[in-house]
Amino acid sequence: MHAYVTRLRRIRSRKAIWRQTAKEVLYLLAGIFSAGLGLKGFLLPGHFLDGGVTGISLLLRFLTGYPLSILLVIINLPFVLMGYRQFSKSFAIKSILGIIGLAICIELVHFPVVTTDKLLIAVFGGFFIGAGTGLAMRGGGVLDGTEILSVFISRHSVFTVGDIIAILNVCIFSVAAFVINVETALYAMLTYLSASKTVDYLVNGIEEYIGLMIISDQSEIIRRLLIHKLGKGITIYKGRKGLTRSGQSTQELDIIYTVVTRLEVQRLNNEILQIDDKAFIIQTPVIDTKGGMIRRRPLH
Repeated sequence: MHAYVTRLRRIRSRKAIWRQTAKEVLYLLAGIFSAGLGLKGFLLPGHFLDGGVTGISLLLRFLTGYPLSILLVIINLPFVLMGYRQFSKSFAIKSILGIIGLAICIELVHFPVVTTDKLLIAVFGGFFIGAGTGLAMRGGGVLDGTEILSVFISRHSVFTVGDIIAILNVCIFSVAAFVINVETALYAMLTYLSASKTVDYLVNGIEEYIGLMIISDQSEIIRRLLIHKLGKGITIYKGRKGLTRSGQSTQELDIIYTVVTRLEVQRLNNEILQIDDKAFIIQTPVIDTKGGMIRRRPLH
């Protein structure tokens, strides 16, 4: 019986691994075709640029005339090797396969020119490239090595990842303004902003989460409100109020923690403040959630 159970668990584990692998492959393929559409359907016909390694490759293509597909692979390769050392072998393999896949897509797949309007090229070209990058990240890899370089530098300096990406892109856009023209650099900034926002949506989710920590003398009433009326999952921490002037700790109290969507924050604040207008509410952004219960059906 024990051997049968063990075998069954192994089979389930293998199925789960295959499902996860298939899901990652689909994400990578979708990311490749989305980025390919953004490049061949928008940016390349309009002679536009983007940020990051893709922007460097487009800029070098403009200056040298070398094929974009080759430039993407060559320039990204050092960053992929860096990702192998910084993250994992699996991440590096997925990334290099994604980048090579994008290069092949650019060379072999025909995408129609969607529009010649400069504003639409900048916005939607950035959208499809950002969607491709985000989908590839969902698949466990990257199509642009800028993030890998930024993480590496941030670990050895006082700058954050966001600071480094911003500095790199300012350098790219400045060079573009000097060697091409200012208008192209400005449109490239717009393309980058569109792409980065799309990446945020796909990686972190369109529905942003906010963590709320509620400290109140009316914690029991607020707890019932969250569970029974609003249908929220909560966690209770045991705490004390701060020290008084005499140095003696004050009474114990329950600290309530819950996670809600961004659109629910204001309603939740209003409900809590109606119970206790002196309640101390701390809001923190939540990048992602796994397991647990964000929302359930209210009890009647």
